[in-house]
Amino acid sequence: MSDAHVLVLVGSLRANSVNKQIADTAASLTPEGSSAVVYDGLADVPFYNEDIDVDGKVPSSALELRAAAEKATAFLLVTPEYNGTIPAVLKNAIDWLSRPYGAGAVSKKPVAVISASPSGNGAKWAHDDARKAVGIAGGKVLEDVELTIGGTIDKFGTAHPRENAEVSAEIGAVVAELVKASDELVAA
Repeated sequence: MSDAHVLVLVGSLRANSVNKQIADTAASLTPEGSSAVVYDGLADVPFYNEDIDVDGKVPSSALELRAAAEKATAFLLVTPEYNGTIPAVLKNAIDWLSRPYGAGAVSKKPVAVISASPSGNGAKWAHDDARKAVGIAGGKVLEDVELTIGGTIDKFGTAHPRENAEVSAEIGAVVAELVKASDELVAA
């Protein structure tokens, strides 16, 4: 039995975005004994600024993000692609979680990325940039675990991604690998 707890961070703030739906699907597909939660407060976290990242000045929204991340044993980043890269809200979350340098809440914890977009490339650039940023921030990016979902409008239409058996299976496989990596890290 696993005690893995996956924190899911979504790069889209839109309530009904496909990426949010993918995140919700991922959270519902955790293996028995593990859990996942989609973090819902990224819109409230101010842009990272070292001047406010000091005792007594850290905004409560950033403290809440860090507290949720500290409880996590693994992270799943779900991102669309904005102008060829990751959305600012996701990059900002990574920046807050990277501090203090070398000991941030994401440090040494397993991380996977899922990207999705209406384009055929499946937000591949954002996917790669998210993996790069979180890796530099100290996360242990799972090298062989990648999922890009392209053509979301044609693939899903008005349906929820969980209704697509192939995509649900791919999302479930990513979550299972994250849980496995988390369990291996705890056992080590």
